[in-house]
Amino acid sequence: MTCFSCMFRRKRTSCQHLDQLNEGIEGVNIYTYKELKIATDDFSASNKVGEGGFGSVYRGMLKDGTVVAIKVLSSESKQGVGEFLTEIKVISGIIHENLVKLYGCCAEEPHRILVYNYLENNSLSQTLLGSNRGNIQFNWRARVKICIGVARGLAFLHEVVHPHVLHRDIKASNILLDKDLTPKISDFGLAKLLPSNVTHVSTRVAGTLWVFLPLVTSHDLILI
Repeated sequence: MTCFSCMFRRKRTSCQHLDQLNEGIEGVNIYTYKELKIATDDFSASNKVGEGGFGSVYRGMLKDGTVVAIKVLSSESKQGVGEFLTEIKVISGIIHENLVKLYGCCAEEPHRILVYNYLENNSLSQTLLGSNRGNIQFNWRARVKICIGVARGLAFLHEVVHPHVLHRDIKASNILLDKDLTPKISDFGLAKLLPSNVTHVSTRVAGTLWVFLPLVTSHDLILI
C-alpha cells in the first residue's frame, strides 16, 4: 500500500509538471532540452558566440531551419516551472525595434534556457572593441544610428513598458547588432530568473557613458 502511494504521488507530480508547461505555452514557444541540444550540436564550443553574467550564448538552428541565439542561464533557478514561465511570458511580450526578441524557452528541470532571435553582427563588444573589430566600418551615420537606437530601447523599457523595466547593466556586450547595424538591447527583464544571491551586474566600470565613448572619435568629441 505504501509503495502504491509513493508511485501515485510521483505520477501526480509528473502530471502537475506537464500541466504547468502546457499552461505556459500560450504566447511562448516551449522547447525541449533535447531539441536545443541538437540545435547547438550539443552546445559545442564552436557554436558559442558569447558569455555574460546571465550565462553562455550559443548559435543554434531549429529543425525548421530558423537560426536562433540560445542562452543557457548560468545559475540554477529556484523558481517553479509555472513561476518561471510567467516571467518568460512577460518578457516575450515586450517588443520594440531596439530590443532583442524572445522566442521561447526550455524549462525542463534543472535546465533554464532562453531562445532569442539571432543577430548577425554579434555585439558591440565584439565588432567595435573585440577580435572582430575592423570587419565592420562604423561610419558616422552608423554610430549615430546605434546611439539613438539604444536610447530609444532604454526609453521604451524605462518609460513605456508597464510595469517599467530597469535594465541596470547597459554595456557593449548587451548591445547586439543585426545585419543593418540596428542595435538591439539584450538581457532585460532577467533579474527575477536567477537566485537573489546571484548578481548579473558587472563589477568593472561599464556604465552607459563607456558604451558610447568608443562610438565617437576624438575629433567628434571636440565638435560636441
